[in-house]
Amino acid sequence: MKRILLEGKIWLEAHKLWDIFTYVFFGGLTTVVNIATFALALHAGVSWQVANFLAWVLSVLFAFVTNKLWVFNSHTESLSALGWEFGKFVFARVVSLGIDYGFMFLFISLLGFNETLAKILTQFAIVIANYAFSKFIIFKDKPLDKQ
Repeated sequence: MKRILLEGKIWLEAHKLWDIFTYVFFGGLTTVVNIATFALALHAGVSWQVANFLAWVLSVLFAFVTNKLWVFNSHTESLSALGWEFGKFVFARVVSLGIDYGFMFLFISLLGFNETLAKILTQFAIVIANYAFSKFIIFKDKPLDKQ
């Protein structure tokens, strides 16, 4: 089994698909954190707007750690570099939060969808946007980082 997993990783890396695979895996876990937090907050009697924000905060923290360490293998040399990277990450996630609220408003307020179904559907757009932000802006290789 270990050999099969290793060969699968080698194949994915050779085809430049490893970061997509790990992003989908950890993105799936981030989505679980997001939806579970949202559902728990709704169950506790919180409005969908506040529940959505709480879910966003927890999933952003979880996603930063997993993206940095295991998806994009980003290494920062200083606390200021880490802060800059985290700042870019949070900014991009604020943009995706706007997308999230836009879709949630559309699905819940205009189309009358169930809140949890709306949250699940919205995550498809969020995952794609967040991958693009992380891959091409936040954790991209920069020549100065390699010195």
